[in-house]
Amino acid sequence: MTEPLFIIPLWADLLGVGLGGVQGALFASGFQGQRRLDWLGVAIIGIMIGMGGGLIRDILLGQTPATLQNNWYLITATGAALLGMLLAGLFTRLNRVIVVLDAVVIGMFGAFGTSKAIAFGIPPVPAVFIGVCAAVGGSVLRDMLMGLPTAIMHVGSLYAVAAGAGCTFIVVSNAFGVPIPLAAVLGIVVTAVIRILAVSFDVSLPEQRRIYRRKVAAETGVIPIIKPSTDL
Repeated sequence: MTEPLFIIPLWADLLGVGLGGVQGALFASGFQGQRRLDWLGVAIIGIMIGMGGGLIRDILLGQTPATLQNNWYLITATGAALLGMLLAGLFTRLNRVIVVLDAVVIGMFGAFGTSKAIAFGIPPVPAVFIGVCAAVGGSVLRDMLMGLPTAIMHVGSLYAVAAGAGCTFIVVSNAFGVPIPLAAVLGIVVTAVIRILAVSFDVSLPEQRRIYRRKVAAETGVIPIIKPSTDL
């Protein structure tokens, strides 16, 4: 693969990792009862959120994960997770801050994923796909580790949709000549705004229609319904 046209600055990548680590730790610290975690568990969740998006992004691009080529990624994710644990009591009273932080983290991972894909010459649609996977990948890994239902698979506040909108904006902007760094910044803003508005106004996609498969089969005749025999 040829040399990329754009490289994500280390400070920007570490900023995303750090914010993700704090957000993950805050999420994990909020569990009570049987699902409560010890310090190690909270730290692992924070690290997973902080580094998961970058790992998935680079794996999809066929690259050695950047998070494994520099000591600072793991150090930053660990430190951010510990900071998130220490500040959990404060942030639980500032729900709006958590929502904004979550939106920014989604936007950053999505923007970095899409930008890096574009820089490596990936076509627009796959570039958006990689960006969305990077944006939501950390939360998917988090839910799997904690034994929770995967958030993006259920009715919610446009989590993946917000990421998709931001990533699409980056691709379209770049196609019209906007430099990748500027398009990435604008994409983060688009994602964050959509996510914050969705949470604030409780907007989500329509739920699937409830389908009773046996009733549908009987009405359409596609699947024969076998009635019990009355013969003795």
